[in-house]
Amino acid sequence: MRILLIEDDPMIGKAVRNGLVESGFAVDWVTDGRAAELALTAGVYDLAILDLGLPRRDGMDILVALRSMGNSMPVLIASARDTVRDRIDGLQAGADDYVLKPFDLEELIARVRALLRRHVGSGLPTLQCGKLVLDPVRKTVTRAGVPVDLSAREFAILEALMQRPGAVLSRSRLEESVYGWGQEVGSNSIEVHLHHLRRKLGAGTIKNVRGVGYRVTDD
Repeated sequence: MRILLIEDDPMIGKAVRNGLVESGFAVDWVTDGRAAELALTAGVYDLAILDLGLPRRDGMDILVALRSMGNSMPVLIASARDTVRDRIDGLQAGADDYVLKPFDLEELIARVRALLRRHVGSGLPTLQCGKLVLDPVRKTVTRAGVPVDLSAREFAILEALMQRPGAVLSRSRLEESVYGWGQEVGSNSIEVHLHHLRRKLGAGTIKNVRGVGYRVTDD
């Protein structure tokens, strides 16, 4: 899952980025409002963490513009603006959650996961497709109750597919979900990881829709 972190404080930004990466997310980090606008225009993200007091353009303006374009991506505001009015304004402008600085990193990540679950229509802490069960928090996968050992990249690709069971995700969409800026992506990296996933999970678990992309099935 790919997250856009919009935070101008270098200490907070570094801590949040590192915590998210350690939790298995791909993270792009920008430090001002204009850079955030460019990133949202050019990239595909599953969620944004948004500070409000940004240089070059205020975070609230970014949120309003995002929603006016019909973008329903979950947005979690993480801000030092702590009045009740600030929180009400943020939520009414389209934020899905609002946390106050200073915040606990573990709680922030738990809120991120909860928002992602709700966005795909599931309040359950695990993802399931047939006999396949993926736990994003514990980083475990089982098939018919049997644990399956996956690499970090294999796990990230499978999680992206299982967030949308039955939906076809293109190769480029999978790359955008699991690779952040500056991470080298080989020309056939996704295909190699998918080959390993099929070998570990069963050939029928991930289908190739020729010319379109890939989907996870419950076969």
